[in-house]
This record gives sequence, structure tokens and C-alpha cells, in this order.
Amino acid sequence: MKLSNSFSGALRTFTYFMASGSQYTLEGIDYLTLYGNEPGAIEQVFAIYANVIELDDTGKVLNAKYAEKRATDYLRAYCDHSFVVEPPFEDWELALHEPPPLKDQN
Repeated sequence: MKLSNSFSGALRTFTYFMASGSQYTLEGIDYLTLYGNEPGAIEQVFAIYANVIELDDTGKVLNAKYAEKRATDYLRAYCDHSFVVEPPFEDWELALHEPPPLKDQN
């Protein structure tokens, strides 16, 4: 099974805005300095995004903006300790799932 074009587009768009420093939900937060310096924070952002995003039966993304907000709320709170995430994260949103094997299966 391959990921849908809808998911691929949503992920690509989120990644672009995160990497370019122009993610609108992080306006005023200097998060680009975390890249390369605190990779665990960036890893957690993408884990939350992947855990929260939902697809319908055809693979169409249903909640891209909500997934972005949940993910970037984590980073905002990470950078600004006065920011309160509402609602608080649930364990399933923060889960870091097992990485793939070191070699592809053919």
C-alpha cells in the first residue's frame, strides 16, 4: 500500500513551511535554530503530526490544519514555556513509534 497523494501533499506542505521558517502557527517563535541543535523537538513535532492526521477510506486528508496546529502547539510550548497547549496532549498524540528496519525489504 502506498500513501495517498492527498497525504503526500499535506506532508510536503507542512514540511515546507516548517523548514522555511514560515509556519503561520509559529509566528514570532524562533524555531529554526532547533534544527540540527535539538532534533528531538523536531522529531516530536512530526510524530504528533503523523499521529493526529486522519484520512478517509480513499486516502483523502480530513484534518490537515488540526494536525498542523497540534504539532506546532508542541513546538510553541517547547520554545515558550508560558504557552499552554489546549487541550493537553494525550499519550497517543505524543507516541514515538518504532523506526523502520535499517534495510528495505524487497
